[in-house]
Amino acid sequence: MEALFGGSFDPVHIGHLVAAEAVADALGATVRFLPAREQPFKRAAHGATAEQRAEMLELAVAGNPRFGVERVELDLPTPSYTVRTLRALAAREPGNRFTLLLGADAAAELSGWHEVEALPELADLVVFARPGAAVPRHSLIRRVVEVPALDVSATLVRERARLGRSIRYLVPEAVRGYIAAHGLYR
Repeated sequence: MEALFGGSFDPVHIGHLVAAEAVADALGATVRFLPAREQPFKRAAHGATAEQRAEMLELAVAGNPRFGVERVELDLPTPSYTVRTLRALAAREPGNRFTLLLGADAAAELSGWHEVEALPELADLVVFARPGAAVPRHSLIRRVVEVPALDVSATLVRERARLGRSIRYLVPEAVRGYIAAHGLYR
């Protein structure tokens, strides 16, 4: 089974990786991280370019044979609608049925997604949530996977980097080095 985990990943942090690992275990799946070129629900500009975010993901997943990075959205028109991405992948990989991974926060916005009614023909939806997190009820959600609770966010990482504070252990070491080398989030 192949699962797709989309997001801004601005930057990827250990919370993303821990959630993906827990879902990979629960589903017996490989996980492709899918960096969005431009998310329709996030109006703030990204701190890193789409290419830089993809490069940080490549560094973060290196060495984990169950993880990969899918760059298809980087070549699609903006905003990055999930249905458009899934159609592009279906055209490129006919016969491959995907599982789309959503955090509970993204699942809460599902009803407002572009062409949400087309999702079931393209992918099965699995929601991952921290223990005790509210998971919305939606007919498209096939399964909920509980993942370890880690209080880390990309917003926190960007803010700490902006202030010149340590982001060690919040992001993989290779990602920390990339952020420093490229002067991101300053």
